[in-house]
Amino acid sequence: MKISCLPVSIFGDVCSGKMDIVDWAREAKSMGYDGIDISIMFLENRTPTYLAELKRQLNALQMPIIMMTTYPDFTHPDPVQREREMLYLKADVALSSELGIRYLRILAGQAHTGVSRQDCVNWVSNAFHEIDAYGKRFGVGLLFENHGKPGAWDNVDFTFEPQNFLEICRRTQDTDIRINFDTGNITAHGEDPRDILPEVIDRVETIHVTDMAERGVFSPTVIGTGVTPNREIFQMLKTAGFDKWLCIEEASGRGLPGIQAAHDYVKETWEKA
Repeated sequence: MKISCLPVSIFGDVCSGKMDIVDWAREAKSMGYDGIDISIMFLENRTPTYLAELKRQLNALQMPIIMMTTYPDFTHPDPVQREREMLYLKADVALSSELGIRYLRILAGQAHTGVSRQDCVNWVSNAFHEIDAYGKRFGVGLLFENHGKPGAWDNVDFTFEPQNFLEICRRTQDTDIRINFDTGNITAHGEDPRDILPEVIDRVETIHVTDMAERGVFSPTVIGTGVTPNREIFQMLKTAGFDKWLCIEEASGRGLPGIQAAHDYVKETWEKA
């Protein structure tokens, strides 16, 4: 089993320039990770010289970018903004292709007030069908996540409510979009991820391994110390024959030591599950 990590605990350092993507890759390699995940916010620019140098240095380290996370908002009530969001996402697909990134994590959008559930589902479904063709054209795997709340947004994700996530999954079964299943977000919503996983397990491509300190509260903690049943989820995945990437989302706020602890816990727990 291969393990990568989205290092939320050091987002501030990377986005401020204290660290860069190559620094993160070096740290991750020293910890035993097989690849790295990044946010679109990590990239300094999109110039050919910057991208070429980034690829060169990552290739020299032999640390590939497995997943890049991006933040499309297809539930926005303004149709012009939804069109902008599609253009932004298409650019992110092209960028992923340029950098050789295997997966691009996509989202439904924010839980905006005053917008009906059915409108949101329809808008997201239509957008996902459009971007699906674009992902296939550029050879980038698109992954839909049951998400919580990124710092890039004012509101929680529309799919923080698991039934909204499942409805969009049903409406996009005819696409090649796969699932990045987050273990902790469902716990944070107050439900059990073991009840939701069986409904989408045939489309799960990657696992965002996260942990919450309390059920029903968005409370990221050191992975392995919270209430999210990751060990049992790993057992379910093994039974189903899952053999793809465990993409840790480390958000404990403990910096690099927390990222190392997450790797060691996930590796050992998967092996023993």
